[in-house]
Amino acid sequence: MSSTTRILTYAAIGALVLAAIIGFSFSNENVGASGDANADGVVTLHRGNSAEPSSLDPHRSSGTWESRIIGDMFLGLYTEDGSANAVLGAARAHTVSEDGLIHTFTLRDDQVWSDGVPVTAHDFEFAFQRILDPVMAAQYASILYIIENAQEVNSGNMDKSNVGVVAIDDHTLEIRLNRPAPYLPQLLTHNTTYPVPMHVVEANPDTWSRAGTMVTNAAYVLEEWVPNDHITIVKSDTFYDADNVQIERVIFYPTDDAASALRRFRAGELDLNTDFPVQQYEWLLENMTEEVHVSPFITTSYIAVNTESPPFDDVRIRQALAMAINRNILAYRVMGTGQTPAYTLVPPLMPNYTPPQAFFADMTQEERVAAAQALMREAGYGPDNLLRFVYRYRESIDNRRMAVATAGFWEEIYVDADLVNTEVATHYDDLRAGNFELGDAGWVADYADAENYLFLVDSNSGQLNYGKYNNPEYDALLYQASQTVDLEERAAILAQAEAIFLFDLPLIPTIYGVSRNIVGQQVVGWVDNPLDIHRTRYLVLDESLRDEQSSFTDTIRGWFN
Repeated sequence: MSSTTRILTYAAIGALVLAAIIGFSFSNENVGASGDANADGVVTLHRGNSAEPSSLDPHRSSGTWESRIIGDMFLGLYTEDGSANAVLGAARAHTVSEDGLIHTFTLRDDQVWSDGVPVTAHDFEFAFQRILDPVMAAQYASILYIIENAQEVNSGNMDKSNVGVVAIDDHTLEIRLNRPAPYLPQLLTHNTTYPVPMHVVEANPDTWSRAGTMVTNAAYVLEEWVPNDHITIVKSDTFYDADNVQIERVIFYPTDDAASALRRFRAGELDLNTDFPVQQYEWLLENMTEEVHVSPFITTSYIAVNTESPPFDDVRIRQALAMAINRNILAYRVMGTGQTPAYTLVPPLMPNYTPPQAFFADMTQEERVAAAQALMREAGYGPDNLLRFVYRYRESIDNRRMAVATAGFWEEIYVDADLVNTEVATHYDDLRAGNFELGDAGWVADYADAENYLFLVDSNSGQLNYGKYNNPEYDALLYQASQTVDLEERAAILAQAEAIFLFDLPLIPTIYGVSRNIVGQQVVGWVDNPLDIHRTRYLVLDESLRDEQSSFTDTIRGWFN
């Protein structure tokens, strides 16, 4: 090789390395979002958003990746402020009866749908009846069972007109509860409680949530949905607080692949993303300190077990699988961004609750494995007769690493697990349909109460009870707790229920999580919070920082053109 050839070769290698470092391919002639986001004069936020939504109907969705979009478009009686605290939203006043059972809301009189039609209490009454109608088969309906007659209506035993949500007049709504619920304001920020436009839904029951037909009552309205590519929402001029909404357009991208999303972020194609690869955490802390956001998060990761599918109907198998998992390795080595080992379904620091202890929590890992092996042998498995099954996990690098490590732990107890990954929305569809043996999952608190986790394995929870767990004693305790007003007494009853859960293990808790976001410095107003909710209406794009980043990108690109 000549000296000239070597110099050219080294230069080419250097160019490739530097291009990789700054996060884009220099053969791509498009600068990306940071360079052209506002070329048409529209202030645009590009958000990486984990997964492709299954639906944007507030009553048909169940994933956080869906609620991020829906929460920008719809407003409940309560909503979140910039720090995710519950504050009045569609309602301007809220009063409660002395017994805590009747809640009266006075709606804002300056609120209209994005087509100009006034938002009324009748829209809310219609919406609550709609989600609880068994014909809807809404996945999240059971979260509303604290409302009078909600469970009876949702079970098909009572007409939907009996739901305890009544429009007294156009601007007054009454919600009647079965029992006092101090967390009701938080619950009313959830998409299950959002109003839907009665005049549009009745006219277009099957297509109302599509672009061009959907009308909304919050800061944004749906403009375009290109499946598996992007969803665009634009500022609604009819929103009562539109003058304080700075970002005019939001484009959400499905970003199942966190590594790819990080490259897009560094290339300026994304302003923020809801995840980043844990294996790059240390590098990110050192090189992108201001952009990395890791925060405590009220969430539990777990493994769902199909208790209707033999041999997983055998509690010994479930206990053995749970004991074999080395949670310290999962939390501190496989993940390593602040996660902690999970031995209970309800995460730590839940208000008004002290969880029971798992029966194997005080054992050493060696003792757990030995006990698990003994249980497997009792159930008929051993070195010459392995338990074989499919373990499904959500498609991502981090989830794959967790799945591979977990399967490795199970090998010690005579298990041969076949790992199968699926796109996130499809994965959860399979779990809800019972189309799995074991599958990874996670739950993020809808409101800060232990019941919001424990109801996941109540036999009345429908599709959210993935493994179809059915224990009448457990159900009875949850019902008893739901009728108990005294907080200490209620917490004790819920702890009894979780103790039963921790013996039966229809779900196997693995780690308590943290939120992991990567946010460009041009995004102003981002506040880390335990619910990881960040409504776009509170965010601002600082164009000087965007332009500075774009200028740097153009300069680097110029070195190679």
